[in-house]
Amino acid sequence: MSRDLQGITRDWQLLGQSLIDGVALKEVANVMSGYGVLTEIYRSDWGLDAMPVTQVFQSSLNPGGISGWHAHGETTDRLFVSTGTMRIVLYDSRRSSPTYKGVNEFRLGVQRPALVVIPPGVWHAVENTCATPSLLLNAVDVAYRYESPDHFRLPIDTPHIPYRFQNRPGRALDSVTSR
Repeated sequence: MSRDLQGITRDWQLLGQSLIDGVALKEVANVMSGYGVLTEIYRSDWGLDAMPVTQVFQSSLNPGGISGWHAHGETTDRLFVSTGTMRIVLYDSRRSSPTYKGVNEFRLGVQRPALVVIPPGVWHAVENTCATPSLLLNAVDVAYRYESPDHFRLPIDTPHIPYRFQNRPGRALDSVTSR
């Protein structure tokens, strides 16, 4: 028998996980209204980054679906789970970074809304962890260039990233729609 270690503070801040250099996480509160719930997704005055928003798109992931490992050379991603629950995993492969080889894992969704800012050069993968389709919003600073995509990919089971999605071999979604 073992006792759980403390994972969060009284203020619900995560413990034991230092953010990868350049990554920002902003948990946001749902605001109850007379018609339902309002959730702010992104505000420049949060000061998470100083990049513009040039494109906003959403990706739908089926239950158990994984948008596999990818990174950008120039683009900053801002990810927000708007429907369902997802696991967002980051890996810092930037040799000059003070958090080189660091891994961050976030479990976010409707019940725990947050915006994750991911700088260029940080690998990331997203898994739908609920039994229904989930939606992921992305507000990037560099709009997708169809003729010259700023996308680099690795297989979901790559030996270059020290993270394994449990019981998910071969289920990565690596199509253009998972950008």
